[in-house]
Amino acid sequence: MKKPHIRVEGEVTESLVEYLRKSFGEIEVIEDEDEQRIEISESDWYQTIRKTITPGENMRVYRQMHNLTQEELGSRIGNLTRQNISNMETNRRSISKAVAKKLAQVFDVSVEKFL
Repeated sequence: MKKPHIRVEGEVTESLVEYLRKSFGEIEVIEDEDEQRIEISESDWYQTIRKTITPGENMRVYRQMHNLTQEELGSRIGNLTRQNISNMETNRRSISKAVAKKLAQVFDVSVEKFL
């Protein structure tokens, strides 16, 4: 199976790398752009793990990729507290349709990622 490549522009924080390792096992960080890229959503790897990723985990990944704190994200999507964001990211609180729509707008992705 071909390994998918996830491109992250800007600074890649150690916490993001740790989260990806925890969630997906061994990963390789490549700083060289000479590798062939494929659309991740079309890869076998993505199709396999897509079913196991929760909306809260997606929320955390997108927040970290955009270098936002939980407080900053809460403020951007409607004055939610850091604790509310934390509870959604850890699946202790579900993400409402209204919040999912706001997350989709902030991160410029499909609302289905958060439902």
